[in-house]
Amino acid sequence: MTSPLTDEILQRLEALEIKASFTEDLLDQLNLTIYQQQQLIDRLTHEVIQLRQQAPEGGSNGPRNLRDELPPHY
Repeated sequence: MTSPLTDEILQRLEALEIKASFTEDLLDQLNLTIYQQQQLIDRLTHEVIQLRQQAPEGGSNGPRNLRDELPPHY
């Protein structure tokens, strides 16, 4: 026979174990999300570097000729 105090302690312990389990699951999900976001940041950084390398040297620093920007049908 268990006392009411022991039953209460067991219920509280079980509730804490359930909360700990949910917290561990949430932490795993957050770690996975952070990992995926870092992969995306790395990919985007690499793409920006490639785009900067493809841009012409004088790009936006030199004078622009508006005729170069006209569509081909003009």
